Amino acid sequence: MTTVPQNFTSSDRGRFREQGPLEDPERVARGLGWFSIGLGLAEIAAPRRMARAIGVPDDRRNCATLRAIGVREIASGVGILSRDRPVGPVWTRLGGDVMDLTLLGRALSSNRSRRTRVAAATAAVLGVTALDTVTGRKLSRGTAEGTARRRAIEVRRAVTIDRPREEVYAFWRNFENLPRFMEHLVSVRVLDDRRSHWKARVPGGATVEWDAEITEDRPNELIAWRSLDRADVPNTGTVRFLPSPHGGTEIRVELRYEVPGGRLAGGVAKLLGKVPEIQVASDLRRLKQVLELGEIVYSDATIEPGLHPARPPARRIELQTPKQGAMR
Repeated sequence: MTTVPQNFTSSDRGRFREQGPLEDPERVARGLGWFSIGLGLAEIAAPRRMARAIGVPDDRRNCATLRAIGVREIASGVGILSRDRPVGPVWTRLGGDVMDLTLLGRALSSNRSRRTRVAAATAAVLGVTALDTVTGRKLSRGTAEGTARRRAIEVRRAVTIDRPREEVYAFWRNFENLPRFMEHLVSVRVLDDRRSHWKARVPGGATVEWDAEITEDRPNELIAWRSLDRADVPNTGTVRFLPSPHGGTEIRVELRYEVPGGRLAGGVAKLLGKVPEIQVASDLRRLKQVLELGEIVYSDATIEPGLHPARPPARRIELQTPKQGAMR
């Protein structure tokens, strides 16, 4: 229940978690990083012993290959451990697994190899490959979800209105009053005691719409809401009505929005190009004017756009917002 926000940036950077055997893919990735470094050091320091362990001849060619693989393993481990969310290094490590399996496949067909040991090494690499694959997918999915969370925004603003709490609450609680001061809100249609339908304007003449429901309603104290499923602009929020120490009512608004998708995303993105706190603060100033003065005060530049001498209007200006006139 609010106007559309004007920014998609956010400092929300929650940590990704997923239920299942790999509840924390970042922790698994760190383990893989240390495993890579340990394995790489062993392959560089003792290539002959490693060759015999996996069942291939410890000749000069195989030792050189194992040292090269060791360097690659250390590079992968360092890449994984140097990042908070090592998506790229984990997928790079998976590519190394594929190379190792190719080499082991060739060793299995060689008469010079101890095939039982090669088969055991191949099974071990297959297990690590599966772990790398699952970890890479979970990290990639977590990065996408983290990006979505960062595109959600939260806004907190307040204003003091020189009117009693009962009056301010009653005005807001009649949601069809909200387009009178919310700049981009086209209309609100009350469906029943708790649900309502909202429509907001975006650049280019398009509109976004959503249904909302009240989740908490304490007369003269608080109204909380959330948008329902399939909302063009998913949102939640609360507005609190508090007694001001200087008289009147202090309104505290807390809003949270998520980025819309689909064909309207571009238009809404243009609409949300300004700082959201500025828009909400502007809406609350207009609410203050409506409740204290009975009208929204417009500047001379708003009434007569373009360059012109400052002067009182030649005709009486009706006390309504432009949207009110458009809705008639």
